[in-house]
Amino acid sequence: MVFDARSSSGSRSRRDATRPAAGRRPRTTLPDMPVDPDSAPGEAPVTLRLDGKVALVTGAGSPDGIGYATARRLRDLGARVAIVSTTRRIHDRAAELGVTGFVADLTDEAEVGALADAITDQLGDVEVLVNNAGLASRASPEVLRPVAQLTYDEWKSEIDRNLGTAFLCSRAFQGAMAERGWGRIVNLAATAGPVNALPTEAAYAAAKAGVVGLTRALAMELVADGVNVNCVAPGTIYTAASTVTEIKQGLGTPIGRPGAPDEVAAAIAFLCSPAASYITGQMLVVDGGNSVREAEFR
Repeated sequence: MVFDARSSSGSRSRRDATRPAAGRRPRTTLPDMPVDPDSAPGEAPVTLRLDGKVALVTGAGSPDGIGYATARRLRDLGARVAIVSTTRRIHDRAAELGVTGFVADLTDEAEVGALADAITDQLGDVEVLVNNAGLASRASPEVLRPVAQLTYDEWKSEIDRNLGTAFLCSRAFQGAMAERGWGRIVNLAATAGPVNALPTEAAYAAAKAGVVGLTRALAMELVADGVNVNCVAPGTIYTAASTVTEIKQGLGTPIGRPGAPDEVAAAIAFLCSPAASYITGQMLVVDGGNSVREAEFR
């Protein structure tokens, strides 16, 4: 079943996407603390399962991408999954996975508010959010230009797509998680920015470094509410959109190959699970060891 959140964005969302949520009193309970089930009846042990929880994965329009692989893993762990992208191809991905699809421009505050309303109406409050949206597409290609030649509009476009989407979606969905006393937010950073950088990618690198900062700040804001916030930083990952240069970069990693979307999805799924209850504000690098190698000797 699929729905277009965009079709309702012309009317005012029930959620005011431009106004931050009101402050809440810190929780005093520890809902994720692992316990011995024999000594505490009714308390479930820590698990990877997400049975019955509502999960949203953004940027899942490509069948070869990290978002699609993540949605499939969360579905297999028992979550009720919603996926969203900017084009109607998300309907095909939703049908393939047996999940619910939405169309929305996540750089637009009004459309994010409409998306939040639509998901809540159809599935309930989102408890797991994976902010994967941000990768370039044919309709919105990545800007590769030195800073001296980069226009301000190009700079803002990269920041909005790679950082603004994570901010708007996190702000829209974190309130319900906090009220429930349990939630997971996993943001997609990258090694470019937080770990290293390449020429002509200043805007992308700045945005992805910003994702790490957003992750850490939000983790501290929500820690008392039982909501854990982390990010995953992939290196070179092989997809249908990979260039020859990117594939060669992957072959040059210590492991000797580019990563696969499902390998990144496995890391994301763990951080989404109850098993990651004592992890928050962290960045998990998935790059085949490339970022820790000082030099390559042959």
